[in-house]
Amino acid sequence: MELGLKGKVAAITGGSEGIGLVTAIRLAQEGANVAICARRPDVLQAAAKEIGKHGPVLAVSADATKREEIERFIAETVARFGRLDILVNNAGSSNANAFETITDEIWQQDLDLKLFGAIRASRAAIPHMRKQGSGRIINITMVGGKQPGAKSVPTTVSRAAGIALTKALSKDLAGDNILVNTVCVGLIKSGQLSRGAARRGVSVDEHYAQMGKNVPLGRIGETVEAANVVVFLASEAASYVTGASINVDGGTSGVV
Repeated sequence: MELGLKGKVAAITGGSEGIGLVTAIRLAQEGANVAICARRPDVLQAAAKEIGKHGPVLAVSADATKREEIERFIAETVARFGRLDILVNNAGSSNANAFETITDEIWQQDLDLKLFGAIRASRAAIPHMRKQGSGRIINITMVGGKQPGAKSVPTTVSRAAGIALTKALSKDLAGDNILVNTVCVGLIKSGQLSRGAARRGVSVDEHYAQMGKNVPLGRIGETVEAANVVVFLASEAASYVTGASINVDGGTSGVV
């Protein structure tokens, strides 16, 4: 299927690892120009090298919790490639514990990175998309934002806010042909999950196999399986999809 992504420009926050990195590679494979940002320069440059095997890439060291840095990332993307068609708000990591253990500082850090990071990047990107008459904003959230479990805060709360932000923006921006959707992930292979194997003293494969036992499909997801859904939403194939939240969780969630 021709996805209509050749020559498009995509900016991805948290693009140096996991879903962000694989999404960047998949978009580059489809012919898009890709800009990524992340906080760690060494990891960022290694990611840019991988993406660069497939197409043009810009790597910018930026922190999603800092407004001026995210504004600079979007500005440098437009300066380099001349436009901005796709924004993927991916910055963030899981932080889940019992409510009584979470301090104000931890709450603030989590909301600042995941929710306000998406707000800042979207606010910077929208004028460029509106000027050209089209755009795509895709927020990476999680199924726990729809159906929180025990000991799941602050992540499930910030992700629930991200889902609400998606729906609200989709209404506000529909008249500008800017489509806004969210991909709600479940258990997806990542560096963060892999590091859990070391803490448990088991191999990564064994760790993943044990985690996958509670997933209806019997396994945890591959990163590319989440990235492919993001790429679809960024494409012309999804031209009538906005305000949607798509679960990529192997059937785990009890809600649609």
